Amino acid sequence: MSEDLRIRLLIVDDEQSIRRLCMTVGEALGFTCMEANSGETALALLEEQPAHMILTDMVMPNMSGLEFLEKAKKLLPRSEVAVMTGHGSIETAVQAMKLGAYDYISKPFSPLEELRLFLRRMAEKVHLVEENQFLRERVDTESDLHGIVGSSAKIQDVLRMISRLKDTRTPVLISGESGTGKELVARAIHFRGTFANRPFVAVDCGSLVPTLIESELFGYEKGAFTGALRSKTGLFQSANGGTIFLDEIGELPLELQAKLLRVLQEKEVRPVGSNQKVKVDVRVVVATNRDLEAEYRNGTFRKDLYFRLNVVTVHLPALRERRSDIPMLTHWFLDRHAPDSSMQVTHAAMKCLMQYDWPGNVRELENCIERAVALGDGKTIDLSDLPPTIATASPSPEPAPGMITDTVSSTDLEDIERATIERVFEQVKGDKALAGKMLGISRATLYRKLKRYNIGGRQEMGPGSQALQ
Repeated sequence: MSEDLRIRLLIVDDEQSIRRLCMTVGEALGFTCMEANSGETALALLEEQPAHMILTDMVMPNMSGLEFLEKAKKLLPRSEVAVMTGHGSIETAVQAMKLGAYDYISKPFSPLEELRLFLRRMAEKVHLVEENQFLRERVDTESDLHGIVGSSAKIQDVLRMISRLKDTRTPVLISGESGTGKELVARAIHFRGTFANRPFVAVDCGSLVPTLIESELFGYEKGAFTGALRSKTGLFQSANGGTIFLDEIGELPLELQAKLLRVLQEKEVRPVGSNQKVKVDVRVVVATNRDLEAEYRNGTFRKDLYFRLNVVTVHLPALRERRSDIPMLTHWFLDRHAPDSSMQVTHAAMKCLMQYDWPGNVRELENCIERAVALGDGKTIDLSDLPPTIATASPSPEPAPGMITDTVSSTDLEDIERATIERVFEQVKGDKALAGKMLGISRATLYRKLKRYNIGGRQEMGPGSQALQ
């Protein structure tokens, strides 16, 4: 087993017999074990060989266990530190937990199984935190991607298309099932390019009252119809110079489709009740969850409008077609709905999220995570926090406690991570700084991942590259 995949456990105690006993149990659990006979020696060792888990005695010469705990947590804030106490020193152990200790265990260990179970529980927490941290590191910021999160090939194709379209005036048709994020793509096309400082107007054609669609889109004059007490500018005029996004374009009645085609061709609108036409300079982006080609063949959508809009098509895949992005999306939504909690997702819960078909796509996943945050304990999302329809899947077997893996389903998340890094590393021709930026992780973390998966040959590791990321 690669050393990078094994939990590193440091035993700190001035009694050699205790150190040997703890190391024997730790090694039997699959840990890489280290030992130190004092706090000073342990801190020096941690500078060179960071540990995931530290088990320290409370009473030692020179540096006390409490003092060592404080220094160790400052040096490695993400390492778990547990304390060993003798009988009658529980009060000191409680004080240690207030300083950030994971837990305490009393000496002598009786029975020995107590120590084994204690270390197993500690390892499970380390594994959970490590996995969740890795997933968070891979999520790019919303300002960069406007909420489009994922590293799968299909979503990367969408991002490349956005990059090509961001500065053009070409009409764009975005297709995809409901909940896949079509408006996010429209916003990214607008706000990532030269139109960013110009108006962006989003219109849900399916929610407009049919009798009022024309007046909403093109505006109206005072007295044009009952209730028109004053003139109103239409949405096309409001978007002048920028982008208008017409969501669910297939919902437009045929009569309005003809008028929209005229606007696209003549670049002008005529408000309801007016004889005057108003020039508009608008980039049109439309979206639909329907098969417009089939609809124009059936006569329910205008053929000429279809070809006018279908200059460039961006297809958004359903979430079930890019399951490898579910962990990243999950932590994206966790950071959105519980920004200060650092909530974790158990393996069993992530397994169910990965297996579910998500008929409501990304929108349904966000609703699921928001619900789990509301019902959870603020620390961990487990099966009981998921909706019953999602939580019915059987959880995958827990990994061995000594191994840090990223398994979340039958598709190994570790394989997904490796493939993602390999693809990005190849795209940037080995440029580590650029690869780290594209992956959304620090250079030190990238070096650790490259070494772990043996990508790009032997990597030169900087002096701080062994630190826990």
